[in-house]
Amino acid sequence: MLSSRRGFLGGAGLVGLVGGAIDTPALGQPASGAAAATENTAWLQARLDQYCGFGIKASGGPGDAACGAWLEQELSGWGYGRRRQPFDVPYFEIRQATLSSGEAHAQVIPQAIVAPTGPRGLSAPLRLASDRGDLSGAIAVIALPYKRWATLVDPQVARPLAEAFGRGAAAAVLVTTGPTREAIALNVSTHKPAYDRPVAILAPKDVQPFLTAAQEGRDGTLIVDGRGGERTAFNLIARLDRNAPRTLVLSTPRSGWFTCAAERGSGLAVWLWLARWLSQTDHGVNVELVATSGHEYEYLGGEHYLTVAPSPSATALWVHIGASAAARDWHEFGPSLRPLPSADSQRVLTASADIVNSVRAAFQGVSGLEAAYVADRTTTGGELINVLNAGYKSMIGLYGGHRFFHTADDDMRCASGDLVRPIAAAFQAAVETVLA
Repeated sequence: MLSSRRGFLGGAGLVGLVGGAIDTPALGQPASGAAAATENTAWLQARLDQYCGFGIKASGGPGDAACGAWLEQELSGWGYGRRRQPFDVPYFEIRQATLSSGEAHAQVIPQAIVAPTGPRGLSAPLRLASDRGDLSGAIAVIALPYKRWATLVDPQVARPLAEAFGRGAAAAVLVTTGPTREAIALNVSTHKPAYDRPVAILAPKDVQPFLTAAQEGRDGTLIVDGRGGERTAFNLIARLDRNAPRTLVLSTPRSGWFTCAAERGSGLAVWLWLARWLSQTDHGVNVELVATSGHEYEYLGGEHYLTVAPSPSATALWVHIGASAAARDWHEFGPSLRPLPSADSQRVLTASADIVNSVRAAFQGVSGLEAAYVADRTTTGGELINVLNAGYKSMIGLYGGHRFFHTADDDMRCASGDLVRPIAAAFQAAVETVLA
């Protein structure tokens, strides 16, 4: 839990849902020294504020669509041709999502792909999944171990959940024990059958009365009510065609469960920085950009993009800027958190073996990213996994999981232009060196 969080961070206000492009100073030779740092930080801060102002970025929802339209306008101003690649994604709009038992009452996150209970909910005995024995007809409470959780595909989530349903549970409540005591939303694959019973996520800060109720064998009521189905999302693809034999691909996700200021916004700001820079410089390659939707569904938008992306043989370099590129770090004071001016180091940089030394040099001194790993099936994360599996050769990729990753509190308290600027500069230096 944050202690008086809004008092700790200042100066980074949110903007409203604005469809227009941000005013940009005339491009030319960059300034130098302190003046350049101030100008560049302000430019990045404006993009962060704009992204955050679109609100929740669930795939195919209004925030995601508005963000895509804004990016189209930004890229149009820099000379990129744009097109949309539509595809269908699951969705669920909540009317009520709660767990109650006696006087205890808490909000929960419906786990996608959602199996709703209906407005009356499911009333059944609460049972701890860790207790051996029959769970038939019960609401199983599954307390996950401490971790920065990300996905339902994780065996530490999938196994106990499958086991609880195998023992007859009528529903399951996952307690995502993590670094903020908040509920952590979990990504899910559309390529696997959805659970046919309700699954919800409960914040660790709210769990104690329900643990007690389960230990005492009392009933609880889980309500997961809303409207769901499928809707259309889109990848935004932009291109500068310079009649070159090969193409530089620059990718980033733009969708996510909540506001995603640091998770998605920091990487998107870097992506825009590089897009503007690449529009002014010619490295002898075409430039193709993609901002994908569908990220929450195990990189679904990235999968769709690979069907239309330049082939591996026609790609000079693939740069992927994934989650938590530049997120704020925090000090722990008991149950309270206080913000730091430095970045969370729980972020990983990978690069193909042919360029990894150049990438390490570009990111020297950048916490968490200075030790770039050779990209392989063990080290690579995010959408770059599919890029690697598709046979692309030269690549750079970043991914991470900051403290407020996949939580509703990932807002502008977790991101700033000051934190993004060194990441943008390092990526620019790496790309420039590799393409030289």
